[in-house]
Amino acid sequence: MLVQKAQIMDSKAMSRAITRISFEIIERNKGAGNLYIIGIVSRGVQLAQRIAKKISELEGTVVQVGYLDVTAYRDDNRNGENKEDKTDLPFSIEDKQIILVDDVIYTGRTVRAAMDALLQRGRAQSIQLAALIDRGHRELPIRADYVGKNLPTSRDEFVKVLVEERDGEDQVMICVETDEKKE
Repeated sequence: MLVQKAQIMDSKAMSRAITRISFEIIERNKGAGNLYIIGIVSRGVQLAQRIAKKISELEGTVVQVGYLDVTAYRDDNRNGENKEDKTDLPFSIEDKQIILVDDVIYTGRTVRAAMDALLQRGRAQSIQLAALIDRGHRELPIRADYVGKNLPTSRDEFVKVLVEERDGEDQVMICVETDEKKE
């Protein structure tokens, strides 16, 4: 069972991080032209929507959002499970500047799977990565271009991101696994 060890971000801290990431994306890409945001299912989707909304507000233009389900591309899915693909990309990625959004970057394997999934759909002009939390412990040479918070953790800890749209509240916490069972 997972129990909360510490709250890392509350709703206001998450909002500030998303705002900062949005400004950094605009600055690096010199505006929002040719910019498309893709959230990795599941909580990356809500974060992508928030970033796109913030960029749209700041730039006065609509930034399109898509969703990418990487389940079929994961290297730990060797049993051939065929789950429903929740990918929704309402635009071509050809020659677009893609911002890939995930809630937590850890080993880098989810991001690698996301890049494989994107590359099968076309050739983007560039792919950049935004993550709300970077907890380290990479197993692959992947790094986020935009990070809400760097959070060094031990391998025994878990980072849990809650978003209002799915969980009824916004917060980021560190959890640990216990052997205790609640009665």
